[in-house]
Amino acid sequence: MDRLLRHFMMQFIRRGTVKFTTANGTRFTCGDGTGEPVAVRFLTTDAERRILLDPELALGEVFMEGSFVVEQGSIADLLAIVTDQPDVVPRWARLQWWLRYLVRHVQQFNPRSRSRDNVARHYDLDGRLYSLFLDTDMQYSCAYFETPDASLEEAQLAKKRHLAAKLLVDPGDRVLDIGSGWGGLGLYLAEMTGADVTGVTLSTEQLQVSNARAAEKNLTQSAKFLLKDYRDIPGPFDRIVSVGMFEHVGVDFYETYFRRCAELLADDGVMVLHSIARSDPPDVTNPWIAKYIFPGGYIPALSEVIPVIEKVGLLVCDIEILRLHYAETLKAWRERFMARWGEAVRLYDERFARMWQFYLAVSEMSFRKQNMMNLQIQITKRQGVTPMTRDYIAREEAKLRGRERGTWPRLQIAGG
Repeated sequence: MDRLLRHFMMQFIRRGTVKFTTANGTRFTCGDGTGEPVAVRFLTTDAERRILLDPELALGEVFMEGSFVVEQGSIADLLAIVTDQPDVVPRWARLQWWLRYLVRHVQQFNPRSRSRDNVARHYDLDGRLYSLFLDTDMQYSCAYFETPDASLEEAQLAKKRHLAAKLLVDPGDRVLDIGSGWGGLGLYLAEMTGADVTGVTLSTEQLQVSNARAAEKNLTQSAKFLLKDYRDIPGPFDRIVSVGMFEHVGVDFYETYFRRCAELLADDGVMVLHSIARSDPPDVTNPWIAKYIFPGGYIPALSEVIPVIEKVGLLVCDIEILRLHYAETLKAWRERFMARWGEAVRLYDERFARMWQFYLAVSEMSFRKQNMMNLQIQITKRQGVTPMTRDYIAREEAKLRGRERGTWPRLQIAGG
């Protein structure tokens, strides 16, 4: 087993420095000797066997279980090295990929009932878990770092402002927030633009928090949150925004999603889709992420999204790629989570805390080192709805920034 493990690791790890200790006590080092070394240890031969058979799934599992430990550095440091390797894939690993690709439509088949179950598995966890690492507004999506030294709170506020600017919301506009989370964006739009916001979520935990926050802000008349599937909400709406939800739709439902958005959007309406995407061709969901974090989830390639938007008769007006913004967001989340490790363990247990640590670290490195990115697609139903040049975004952001600071006239908001 030791010889086979060493051969595999030497073939795969060409950059960086990783020191291995096997369950039998054998030591070897892989890589080119550059960078800060990371030292890891296998505690069982079963962990070694599983890594050899299916590394994409097993690495996260054996780390969660505690049979694979990082003795020098952190799991994030190890994953930074692993995700930075040349594309050297053994034949058996390519076969695994093809098998997963062939069944991806089954795994991503998300009718209403399955969508609710998938959402509950991730978003209906104890709300105190998310408060350990998210910003004070509970924004659980890619932040927008206007400056390298921006705090997480500043970057998440900038994200909401950036989206609101692209939506071009006027007072009284009917706004639909598909996948409204804990309500932060919907409340921002209601408060800063005077919009009439309807947020829909499939998470009972998020629904309760959202409506409680609306009541605290005296915004219940202008920001309503419902436990509904986007397919069942009546329209029309002047503006539609969807942040961090499209990743849960599944490729077989992309046409359903955009066709329903087209039905809900007014003729002179504007939609902005904010989603994770991949910068390479269609792929499969990482098996560990699919099993433990986001069942039914999938990160689309642009080539899987744009043709469907065209097919349903919608018009793409603007696409912005946010490259390293999510890497920085995830880094902030991971650091905050690790700073409150003991609280996470008390909420669940060591295994769960290690699972969450691995999730945040592997997600960060997929954006920092590999092919993941975030995109914002602005969509309309006809030409001439949005300005001809993009300088309006900065102007709208300036207005919103003034309202946030109280230096721009505040809007009269129903119920506020």
